[in-house]
Amino acid sequence: MNLPDPTALRGENPVTVKGWCPGAVRPMAASDGLVVRIRPPAGRLSRAQASAVAALAERYAHPVLELTNRAHLQLRGVAPAQHAPLLDALQRLGLADADAAGEARRNVQVQPLWTDGDITPGLALALSERLAGDGAPALPAKFGFVVDTGPQPCLRGAYADIRLERHGAGVLVHADGADHGVAVPVAQAPACALALADWFLAAGGAPTGRGRMAALLQRQPLPAAWRQTPVAAAPAAPPHPGPQAAGFLAGLAFGLLPAHTLAVLAEHGALRLTPWRALLVEGARHLPALPELVCTADDARLRVAACTGAPGCEQAAGPTRSLARELAALVPPGQRLHVSGCPKGCAHPQPAVTVVTTPGGLDLVRWGTAASQPAFQGLDRPTLTTHLHESFAHAAPL
Repeated sequence: MNLPDPTALRGENPVTVKGWCPGAVRPMAASDGLVVRIRPPAGRLSRAQASAVAALAERYAHPVLELTNRAHLQLRGVAPAQHAPLLDALQRLGLADADAAGEARRNVQVQPLWTDGDITPGLALALSERLAGDGAPALPAKFGFVVDTGPQPCLRGAYADIRLERHGAGVLVHADGADHGVAVPVAQAPACALALADWFLAAGGAPTGRGRMAALLQRQPLPAAWRQTPVAAAPAAPPHPGPQAAGFLAGLAFGLLPAHTLAVLAEHGALRLTPWRALLVEGARHLPALPELVCTADDARLRVAACTGAPGCEQAAGPTRSLARELAALVPPGQRLHVSGCPKGCAHPQPAVTVVTTPGGLDLVRWGTAASQPAFQGLDRPTLTTHLHESFAHAAPL
């Protein structure tokens, strides 16, 4: 699907698309300080690591962490002078790379529902080691991989360029947006994924250092060698919060995770990060009743996505999360509302009923991304509520 470019719209209020994501080695400056993003190996924090990260957030950052839609955990509000000791602590925990280049390449999301004996964690670690090592392809900073090797793929909605999925006793490696890939033995899958990444670069997928696989496939077909095995057409839906075979899956409204809550969860088990803004607590069958946790499928907070907004983000024209909380009750089951501080739409780059804050009021996109042309502009809060009722009445369930 071709989505609008946020830099091409809303010319009166231009935004800056930086083209890279923050890391731990290379943080990103924001209005409230540095954003330091942790990419845990295989998407997992041990109990000791989770407890230590909670303490580091209390000491060096805002006491509320954020779980991103790329299954990364980030700390905000880090003072520049505090970055070095924070990075040193994260490296000693095994949660930060030695250099920014290796960190930027190690974009691997992991299917979080695996159980003991599953190939998933070992495959994710092997792929990550190759990406961070010498000789790995110099990929764009947002280029990513998904290791989705459960019985059925469940991460098709996650943002990635190369996907690894279960195929019998082996792994199907395929380009995002392709309907065929290559089936290989498990041990060969990391090398096969990097070879596909090499093809992406050789085919001109990142002519200016930026680019995505799906966009390349719209103008450049895959060679026959990469179109041998059909991609499964029936992925599994993401699971609802609640007990899973591997533990308890708990959602987080807007991905917000207070450091105290992180420390409490670490007492119950190791944590797996998901792109659904949820955490899986290994081995847990139930969790303490904490207000930040979303533990049932009918919680209205699961139907709303919102970015940091003002004042934390300098590009946001207004607050977002307080507005999203107010509007959550208006969203019917099976629908989705996205509240964005600017046309970039960082919290939910996919189409939805979307509200965008602007200096002149609230814009409403009846179905699209934050960069789409709005159906209504400059709305006040009561008028927005009226139009939202109408929009949800006509929107197709997700």
